[in-house]
Amino acid sequence: MTRIGLVVLVLVGGLAAAVAAVGVSPWWWSAAGPLLLVAAVGVWDLVQRRHSVLRNYPVLGHARFLLEKIRPELQQYFIERNFDGRPFDRDTRNIVYERAKGTDAEQPYGTECDVYEPGYEFLVPSMAPRPVPKEVPRVRIGGPDCARPYDMALLNVSAMSFGSLSSNAILALNGGAAAGGFAHDTGEGGLSEYHLRPGGDIVWEIGTGYFGCRTQDGDFDPKEFADKVAHDHVKCVSLKLSQGAKPGIGGVLPGAKVNAEIARVRDVPQGKTVISPPYHRVFSTPRELVQFVARMRELSDGKPTGFKLCVGSRQQFLAVCKAMVAENVTPDFIIVDGAEGGTGAAPLEFADHVGTPLTEGLLTVHNALVGAGLRDRVRIGASGKIATGSDLVKRLVQGADYGNAARAMMFAVGCIQAQRCHTNTCPTGVTTQDPRRARALDVGDKTLRVQRLQEATVASALQIMASMGVSDPAQLRPHMLHRRIDPYTERSYQELYEWLEPGQLLAEAPESWAADWKSADPDRFTV
Repeated sequence: MTRIGLVVLVLVGGLAAAVAAVGVSPWWWSAAGPLLLVAAVGVWDLVQRRHSVLRNYPVLGHARFLLEKIRPELQQYFIERNFDGRPFDRDTRNIVYERAKGTDAEQPYGTECDVYEPGYEFLVPSMAPRPVPKEVPRVRIGGPDCARPYDMALLNVSAMSFGSLSSNAILALNGGAAAGGFAHDTGEGGLSEYHLRPGGDIVWEIGTGYFGCRTQDGDFDPKEFADKVAHDHVKCVSLKLSQGAKPGIGGVLPGAKVNAEIARVRDVPQGKTVISPPYHRVFSTPRELVQFVARMRELSDGKPTGFKLCVGSRQQFLAVCKAMVAENVTPDFIIVDGAEGGTGAAPLEFADHVGTPLTEGLLTVHNALVGAGLRDRVRIGASGKIATGSDLVKRLVQGADYGNAARAMMFAVGCIQAQRCHTNTCPTGVTTQDPRRARALDVGDKTLRVQRLQEATVASALQIMASMGVSDPAQLRPHMLHRRIDPYTERSYQELYEWLEPGQLLAEAPESWAADWKSADPDRFTV
């Protein structure tokens, strides 16, 4: 029977039931109603022109769209294994949830990882482990030009803007930072009252839109910046060059989302679409970048000032290093955002294929600073899928001084990895501006969870380091982290990668770096 015949048959059945309902018994409407509804849907499916599946399979074709809609939930809850989910597997999510709740985060019966799979990494334990230090180490942020250095925690809240996150989520994150004594990066969306009210230490991030310190035409406003950065809770300033989720492109905030509160925080007109350009207006060369960092530090009365980037061209970063040497000006810190980062919604092509992953990004920045003789003046932060103590230790081995976590902190405040962050329909009230959804996030409870997660993760990292015979993160070395190359071979990071000596680029660049170092120009970003 043809699809049209089926629809006609259902329609006839519905009409017959309707006639029976009128002439025999009203109970026949229980059959007539559904049959007529199905027939109406079938007729519509046959005449509509948008979906070919529905034209060929009226009514039944809707099952395909229903299954497609619930596919992520089916995948997460019924199909994926504990160790192969993406972006974060179930094991990782569970350990974050358990630590945030303060419950047991241990697992019996051994690892589920394939330890002989190429790419598997492991940290090397010592035959002479050390006691876990009673005092948690901190990292002094502040180079020779910094008048007000800041002691950064080993793990902090990474950049997530108000507007992307709900007010309750921001309050919980900053409240946790205040209670636990770690820093909270604002993201580029401006410095809101929700960042300041709980009293946590703030890293104020300034992006290409200069939100919160911009003129009416979208340029940087030094006076407004100086006024706001003077707040006691603002401990550091970070200039965002790019982010891991979408390096090299700007952003668009639709006018429908620019309510009065967001407009006030970002210094933009209410109800009008706001565009963040992919580039900065205040500089166009490596030298101008370094000079602007110095200017921001001066305007902030000597607070630590640095920049964040997802590493791209090694040559361009070396050009920035040359500018630092020429100007004798360095940022107090550089945050390396890995291409695997991603709280910000981005085109799939950018999320999957643009930008340097965190491992290679860290190695590039660390070695470039070492080779240029600048590493002792600049601290390096790592941002990109840090969720556990082992994640943090690995990044410290690779060249970072401290770590930042975004999605792990989102898990702590209730995120279930529904991946609806850009739709304003977050089911847990984390990434939404809908007050009805945001109210589901209890600030008091989630504040404690953020605090517990950070404390437990740092404690785990210190315990791992102690098992490696290390009592201070500064003692970690590349030979302590190994990667499996094939089922029969594993190599340490000391063997896998090249590690420059202090000042080596200034004296005589090694062959593998020589071409990039020679062509790096402090007065232009060479393509």
